[in-house]
Amino acid sequence: MVWYKETAQEVMKTLKTTPDGLNQDERISRLKENGYNHIEVKKKVSPLRKFLKHLTELLMIILLVASLLKFFTGEVIEGSIILAVVLVNSFVGYWQERKAEEALNGLEKLLGQNAVIFTEGIKELVPAKELVPGDLLALKAGDVIPADVRLIEVHDFMVEEAALTGESEAVEKTSERLTTTVSTGDQKNLAFSGTLVQTGTAIGVVIETGDTTEIGKINQALQSVQQQTTPLVKKINQLNKQIFRGILFLSLFLLFFTTFRYGLEMNFLFSTIIALIVSMIPEGLPAVLTMILSLGVNEMAKEQAIIKGLPSVETLGSMTVICSDKTGTLTKNEMSVVETVTDQEETMLAIMKNCQEIQTKANQNVTELTGNPTELALLRYTAKASLPLEPVKGKIPFSSSYKYMATMHDKQEHAIVYVKGAPEVLLAKANLTPKQVGKWQEEAMKLAQKGQRVLGFAYKTLAPDQELGHDQLNELTFVGIAGIIDPPKESAIRAVKECQNAGISVKMITGDHKDTAQAIAEQIGLKHTKNVLEGIDIDRLSDEELAKQVKSVDVFARTTPEHKLRIVDALQKNEEIVGMTGDGVNDAPALKRADVGIAMGIKGSEVSKQAADRVLGDDNFHTIAKAVKEGRRILDNLQKTINFFLPTALAQGLVIIWALLVNQPLPLTPVQILWVNMVTTITLSYALGFEKAGKDTMSRSPRDPKQGILTRYSVFRIFYVSLLIMIPAYLLAMSFEGQALQQTMLLQNIVAAQAVYMINCRELLDPSLNRSLFENKALFLSLGMLVLLQAGVIYLPIAQQLIGTTSLSLTEQLPILLNILILFVIVEIEKRISKMIAKKRNAELPT
Repeated sequence: MVWYKETAQEVMKTLKTTPDGLNQDERISRLKENGYNHIEVKKKVSPLRKFLKHLTELLMIILLVASLLKFFTGEVIEGSIILAVVLVNSFVGYWQERKAEEALNGLEKLLGQNAVIFTEGIKELVPAKELVPGDLLALKAGDVIPADVRLIEVHDFMVEEAALTGESEAVEKTSERLTTTVSTGDQKNLAFSGTLVQTGTAIGVVIETGDTTEIGKINQALQSVQQQTTPLVKKINQLNKQIFRGILFLSLFLLFFTTFRYGLEMNFLFSTIIALIVSMIPEGLPAVLTMILSLGVNEMAKEQAIIKGLPSVETLGSMTVICSDKTGTLTKNEMSVVETVTDQEETMLAIMKNCQEIQTKANQNVTELTGNPTELALLRYTAKASLPLEPVKGKIPFSSSYKYMATMHDKQEHAIVYVKGAPEVLLAKANLTPKQVGKWQEEAMKLAQKGQRVLGFAYKTLAPDQELGHDQLNELTFVGIAGIIDPPKESAIRAVKECQNAGISVKMITGDHKDTAQAIAEQIGLKHTKNVLEGIDIDRLSDEELAKQVKSVDVFARTTPEHKLRIVDALQKNEEIVGMTGDGVNDAPALKRADVGIAMGIKGSEVSKQAADRVLGDDNFHTIAKAVKEGRRILDNLQKTINFFLPTALAQGLVIIWALLVNQPLPLTPVQILWVNMVTTITLSYALGFEKAGKDTMSRSPRDPKQGILTRYSVFRIFYVSLLIMIPAYLLAMSFEGQALQQTMLLQNIVAAQAVYMINCRELLDPSLNRSLFENKALFLSLGMLVLLQAGVIYLPIAQQLIGTTSLSLTEQLPILLNILILFVIVEIEKRISKMIAKKRNAELPT
């Protein structure tokens, strides 16, 4: 049933209730039928299942199998090392994930604890969870409404519905039926669970409880919304599959080729394939990526962007669209007087200061007052004028029936009445000519077209002994008008421009009215503001039609949580990486569905914070732009790190493959391979995570969401660099006699080549030896640590015994130095040639 389209009498008849409420027996019966008025929460995933999930990742499974095979063949030490790597990576992933909270816990806190109902005509206080449809509910200022209610009697009843609509300005309610189809924010004869009564009293009949309320629907949406997998996780999974296919193909090839050609023993082949697996799986890569993401989390925290999940850090760098709530995100969430039209400024300021009900004592600090947002705006506007607070002799409170407020104050020889209200009402009571009235109406229209709420101000002098009444409010002296709006933040205007320059589209999704939303959108610089889609318009569109519309619409008004969710879905169907900002409960489902959910930390609800991937500690939209830059820097550094890891892993695998193909002993043992992987993971791989953002970071378009981690250029680079590392190193090592010396020469050459290639990877296509090289202190620290560790494994007797190395003389080190210099120069030349080719083709540079 569409409750707001029914009369109060029809609603009560449908719910089989009376003006005296339900009797106790009926309430008990309905409670059994409908259940308690609370929100059901899904069971949480156990910590053990969360941990085991990380053990089931593809490459971790391969390493677990390799570890078990090592144990099976009696090589306990090597099996233990591989197993330790797997467990450490799983613990790191679990530790990061356990920081994230489920998005449902805060909803229960929104519901009131108790409620006042009528039972057989008598008021009774009952637990809110025991409310049933048909209960007659009494509401007053300060109450949190405990269920969805059809109002049947109201007295100056105003409700703040920010929890549902995101708009902080209270909504005036009515008991009259509505005849047209309207969105949730315009259903003024209904009061919704979780919203706050600001002023007045009301009686209403409960129409929905628990999961069928509007808050309950948000709960259901949160539980049904599937969390988006971040682009980084998708790409890492894709990379894992590519590595797995490569290892599987090479293992099967070696198994058949070497067995049929050389008749190798199965035990030796078995051990060799394990060595191949260990060499080609970059087991240190997850730990390195975690470290780089953690660095990004710390950097963003300094900029007031608090990240809840590590993989989502990278998503910021891939974001193509930001859908922002208006109130509190793009605007100050504080009604302000932005324009006035008057030729009696001092008088108008006096009216603003005194015709109000919030400030009752002169020593009250305006910044600490709470109450009606419009009156607060007027008081803030008059604060600098230092006007006196005049004692109130009489007052007519504001009412929607006559649309004005008046206060009377004593002067020396007379009394003065200050009046504020709807301009059209005050103009009708003013002593003005039709021409003057027309002029003021024209001025008021100009302010209204800017999305401002327009207030009129007037006064009248009375005899000292007269009492204030409605009859005295005629022949008023009209003073002027003021435009009030929740204005945009200056920082938000700058941030929108910065995001647009970075190729990120910004869209506003708000529960506010169309004109206000359009005016704010124009002020903050959104591109497509002429066409505004309202919630009712969205309801008429199919999912396919909406997906087309969202491409050319940047402003969405009078939206509900369902609308926001559909808009995010529509953008994702267009293959956009969607960021969603918000602070209200109404934003929670869309925050969870978006690729990047961003909640406000100061004014945001607990539900929105828990549903989001990150929280802005300062509620500043400009912080998002800073976080995008940091996200792109992290994405660049992740790409550099992956491009650094894979050629060296492939090079080690190719060395083993070549030895088998030519029927030679294994050039490196699994322990030596693990040492190479470990020493570079501990030292070199972390250095790239400290690289600064490039000059073009916020002037280039976002990375194509379809583009994988390995581009064609990356694959080309991986193969030719792995050959540049492997061939010279292998030939040089084999030119010496003695297995220990050969293995040490090969190990030293591979490690030194990785150190040089890391410097190459600082810049993808630009020269690596530039000024910013000296800004990365971590790079020099990592190189120093590598030299010490590698010297220890070559020259310390205990290390020689454990790893199987031998000492190298200076003459044996010099050829290695020549090899790595050749590698560095060739890669730098190739980068310059690739950049020239890309420019000639007028193509986007590979990233």
